Parts: sequence; C-alpha cells; structure tokens
Amino acid sequence: IKAMIINKKLRLFAAIREFLRDRFNLDEDKANENEIIEGGQYRYRKNEERHLWTPETISKLQFSTRANNYNLYKEYAGLINDQSKKQSTLRGLFKFKKTHAIPIEEVEPASEIVKRFVTSAMSFGSISREAHEAMAIAMNRLGAKSNSGEGGEDPDRYKLLANGDNRCSMVKQVASGRFGVTAEYLVNCQEMQIKIAQGAKPGEGGQLPGHKVNEEIARVRHSTPGVTLISPPPHHDIYSIEDIKQLIFDLRNVNPKARVAVKLVSEVGVGTIAAGVSKAQADMVLISGYDGGTGASPLSSIKHAGVPWELGLSETQQTLVLNRLRDRIRVQADGQMKTGRDIVIAALLGAEEFGFGTASLVVLGCVMMRKCHLNTCPVGVATQDPELRKRFLGKSEYLVNFFNFIAQEIREYMAELGFKTMDEMIGRVDMLEMNEAIEFYKAKGLDFSRILTDVTEKVDHPRKFIKAPDRGVSQVLDRKLIELSKEALENKKKVNVEMPIRNTNLATGAMLSGEIAKKYGHKGLPEDTITCKFRGAAGQSFGAWAARGLTLILEGEANDYLAKGLSGGKIIVKPYSGVPEDYEADKNIIAGNVILYGAADGELYINGSVGERFAIRNSGCLAVVEGVGDHGCEYMTGGRVVILGSTGINFAAGMSGGIAYVYDPLNKLDGRCNLDMVDLELVQHKEDIKLIKSMIEKHLSYTNSKKAKYILDNWQEALPSFVKVFPMEYRKVLGQMMKEDEQIEREEEVFK
Repeated sequence: IKAMIINKKLRLFAAIREFLRDRFNLDEDKANENEIIEGGQYRYRKNEERHLWTPETISKLQFSTRANNYNLYKEYAGLINDQSKKQSTLRGLFKFKKTHAIPIEEVEPASEIVKRFVTSAMSFGSISREAHEAMAIAMNRLGAKSNSGEGGEDPDRYKLLANGDNRCSMVKQVASGRFGVTAEYLVNCQEMQIKIAQGAKPGEGGQLPGHKVNEEIARVRHSTPGVTLISPPPHHDIYSIEDIKQLIFDLRNVNPKARVAVKLVSEVGVGTIAAGVSKAQADMVLISGYDGGTGASPLSSIKHAGVPWELGLSETQQTLVLNRLRDRIRVQADGQMKTGRDIVIAALLGAEEFGFGTASLVVLGCVMMRKCHLNTCPVGVATQDPELRKRFLGKSEYLVNFFNFIAQEIREYMAELGFKTMDEMIGRVDMLEMNEAIEFYKAKGLDFSRILTDVTEKVDHPRKFIKAPDRGVSQVLDRKLIELSKEALENKKKVNVEMPIRNTNLATGAMLSGEIAKKYGHKGLPEDTITCKFRGAAGQSFGAWAARGLTLILEGEANDYLAKGLSGGKIIVKPYSGVPEDYEADKNIIAGNVILYGAADGELYINGSVGERFAIRNSGCLAVVEGVGDHGCEYMTGGRVVILGSTGINFAAGMSGGIAYVYDPLNKLDGRCNLDMVDLELVQHKEDIKLIKSMIEKHLSYTNSKKAKYILDNWQEALPSFVKVFPMEYRKVLGQMMKEDEQIEREEEVFK
C-alpha cells in the first residue's frame, strides 16, 4: 500500500512538472552548453545510457512479488528479456532453437528447480541485518541456500525461530579478511565458499569504513566498534593451486559433511583456473560475472573489470569437459541474473546452480539509489543506521514468490525446448543460436562461435556433474584424536593424548575442533580439557581453527599456516628436547609463513622465529614469538602480540586494531615498520607492563624459553627496549571508549 501511495505521488509530481514546463515554455532538452551531461553510466538517467534496472522494471518486480501476481511478473520479465531494439547483455543476442515441445505437466516441479538457487554473497555490514536475515529465511523455506558473505554471522541465528524459520545462511563465505571465520561459523552450514575474487572488483580487497562498524557488526566480526576493517586483496594462504588445495582440505576437515566451493571472477583464462580448482578437489566452482556486486564497490571497479559471465561460463564448461574434469565438480554462475530466461541460458552454457544478488535486494525494496557506501540507503537495505533500517519493508514471502516465479518461467522454457529435467538441459549449448539483433550496429562483427561451440561433439566426455571422487579426509590423524577424546567431548572429562606427528599429517586439530564447535559452540570446553602432545614435524595448518578447550603442544617444528583461524584454543610450539646447550631458539626458524591468519581468539606461544606475515588479520589472539619475517601483524584488527626478537620489513602494514609489543634493543623497528596507520611509543602504562610480563611468564612456563628467562631476570633493564605499536584509529576509538566509561562511572556515583 505504501508503495502504491508513493507511486501515485510520483505521478502527481510528474504532472505538475509537465504543467509548469508548458505554462512557462521551458524546454528541458536545451541544456546549457557549459553543463556536463552525466550520461547515466552508473545511475539511471532518463534518455541516457540504457539500464535493465529502470523505475518501470523495479516497480513491476516489486509489485508482482508483493501481490504474488505471476502475470505482473511476466510483464517485468518481458521488459528484461526483450532486447531486440537495444542490446544490454550478450545473452540478449541469443535465441533458442526450435525443437519438439512437450506438455508443461511433464517438466519437473518448481519446488525442485528452486533448490538450485542461491542468494549471492552480501556481507552483514554491507547490508542491514533485516535484509540479510530475510534472505536466509526465504531460501531456507525453499530448500535453497543463502550466502553469508564475508562478514561473519551472529551465532544467535543458528537457533530456530518460534515459528520454525531458520535464519542461518547455508553458505558460509571464507574471504581474504576472514572476518568471524571460526570453527563454530564453519560447522553451521552446508557449503563453505572460498572467495578468491568477485565480479565487481576482481583482484581488489574490500573495506568496511569505521562509521559502519557498529557494536553488533564488531561483535560478529570479532573486531572493535568504529575501527575500519580491511580485506587484503589476496588470500595470504593462497599463492598457488597447491595452496588452495590445502585451504579446501582445511575447511573440509572442520566440516566434513559440507561441500567446499571456490568463487572465481569471469575473466579470460578462468577456465584454466577452474580446472586447477577441480584438481584441488573443490566440490563446486562459481563463475561470477563482471556486472555483479553491491553499489559499495568503487566506480573504477564497476565498469571494465572482468567479463560477462556468458564468456567465463562457456570457457569454464569447455575446459572442464575437454580435460575430463566436468563430472567431478558442479558449476554455478551469477552476475545480474534477473529472469528465468537468464537461468535457462546459463544452464545451456553449463551451469547447474544460479546466484541472485541485486535482484534479491530489489525484491526486498532496493530502488538502486547507489548510496550503499554512504550508509544512507533510504529504504533500509544497505545501511546500519537504526532510523533508516526502520524503513525496511521487505519480507521473506516476497523472495519466496520471486523464486517461484523464476522457476515457473524456467519450466515454460523447458517445455518449449523439450526438457523434462534441469539435468537434461545442463551444457546443451547446441540449443542456442544468434538472434536477428546481430544486425544492430553495436553487435555487427561479433563472432560468438567460440561461446556456442559444443565440445562434446569432439570428445565423448560428461557435460555435467556426476560423482565426486574421494576427498581424502577419512584417514586423517584427527579421526584417532576424536576417538581418544570421546570422554571429553561427551562428558567434559579431561583427556591427555601423546603421539608422534609427521609433515604428511595436515590440518591436525581441525576436525576435532569442528566436533567441539558442533556441540559447544564458540564457548567450547573448559581450558585444557583436551591436551594433545605431539613430537615431530607437523604438516601444514597445524591447529587450524583450534577450538577453546583444546591445547596442542608440539615438540619439534611446524609448517605454514600454523593456528590458522584460531578459535579459542591454545597452541605451544617448542624445539625438540635435548637440543645442545648453545642452541639459540630465537635465531632458528621453527614454524613457517602465514601463522595466525584470521585468528579470532586463543593463545599461541612459539619458542623460535617464524616466517612472513605472522598474525596477519589477527582479531583477538594473544601470541608470543621470538622473531618474525616480513609483513608481521599485517591488517591486524585485534589481539595482543609480543615479539621477543627482530621483525622483517613492512611491519604493521594496514594494521587498524590490536597492539603489538616488540623487544627492540638495537632500535631497528623504526626503519622496518610501516608507519602509515600506526604510532610507535615507549611502554609506560601499568596495564601494558603487566600484560607483557604476564605473557612472557606464560611463554617461559610453556616453552622454557631462554630469551623469556633472560628478559624476566633483567626486567628493569629490558623494559625500556620494548616498543608499543599502536594503530592510530584504534587509539582514537579506545580513547573515546575510556571517556564514555568514565562518564558512566561519574553518573553512577551521582546516582548513588
């Protein structure tokens, strides 16, 4: 009703405007010769650049889904699908070949088709809680999936509502920022999606400005309210296909029942990357088109970055088929999917699943104001402002209606094309050809033969997913650890385990942590409930996502990705017992690169030096180490780190939160630290001194570190050599919080 009233007001204003123009002989078409014409490249402008999202298409879609009116939806779909005059998409140049039609009653029901749909990744933070939860509820009602995006998820959403609705997103995204990616987060899903790149801004990182990080978002992301959150451009545990295989393996260990997906941007050569992802044992690959993404993306990234999903999807399908890989991996596509016709074309080009991002938000009330980044969305969709969020009028029922409409439209096309099931349609590119619009001047000379090539004519290989091969998690060391820890998992009784470890034992502790998180959530078990002592050289990702209550003690050495995503557990790494007396741990490497990546909570004590990017994106862990390589504490947002030795170059780059204390008797840190976002100062506050000393005392107790003992024995002389690395923005926010606490204390005193 409100929407109809607004529509009537708009018509009235238009009539008044027309009357005034005629009355005073105003000619709007005669622009001032010095006026700059916007052109409508990014925002809709009447009589300028053509957009598929127009006031007419938006209003028809919103009215149809609110009234559950399929005929009105068909009017909307007609406006989108009919691109005969002006082509806006590559698929607008395609048409279906005529074939033997079948009765629509023989086509599989819409209730099965909707299970292939997913709402694309949009983080809680980029959009409001109301919009985020409405999508999750709708997709769970349909048996489909919603995607959490990279902003984490409130654990309260894992509980069912009184009416039985489920607000939990069944796809949990693991992006470069690793915000809120804990063991609990990962076990509450059916799919874990690694976002290597996104269509709107491939190869770029993300940033949530401090003014959008309220208390709720900070809690979910394990950060500090008001502090800017930065996602690195790359995943720092992915520099090769072998690395992504390791991350896929890590995630599959935490939640063996969920599938692991990889999100790629549609670009030239994406087929080769998709083939690598398949060989890395992913269950699904997503090809994301260049015109997707929220309005919060920079203008420089929305245009001319990536290519349409039609190109990337076609290349991916052909590459996978030719390399005998298509039958072992599913393919998904997204990027401005709007109608059933879009889905049918994507299916014919090779996709089995389909993502809807912008269209989902439009159904919920988005009017394409392009104000996402300003936190001023007037309809409460892409804002955290509590007053603007009150204007949100979207309901899950509208999305349910929309996806049922899409499925019904797909069924109509399937009946025309003679397909009874969606599976029959996957990869049938031979059913597509060019339409007459190829004569349009912009389309002349385009050659679509590569897109429309059916490679199965040359090779008799499967064109769709059939069965996944064995993923290699049935024989991991954690299977034995879980068996030995049964009393702890079931009755919280303390358990001690000792065993050797080899570098072929990967992601040790991850599956056990998943079992803890399933039963006890992020709170986990009491400290040291399960203590596992290992001797040897641990493989990659030792202690990944270790949950609270789990203590892992390693005597020997560790590989890369130690304590990745630490979720409350405690990890201790120390040299082999019996090393020579003159062995200097701080001058010897005992663990590899990218340690504590995305750690949310817990403790880590390492008696030795480590490689590059130590504590990158740490958001809450306490750690002591005796030396780090380049880029230490990069993008850190929380936690406390004590470094009892030298650092490499570029220390604290992008560090917006947390505090690092570096023992720097040779005064080298000033030349090695990236001072763009941090200040260096002496350790003078009692709280800092007390914290450093207690952390070093624990380090000595756990690892028997010579360096820790020397510093504690000479505490007064050593203390002036500690440098406090303090992010400027974090200092500002902490100062404001302290003022507010003091104000509250004064008010309480007055009240008393």
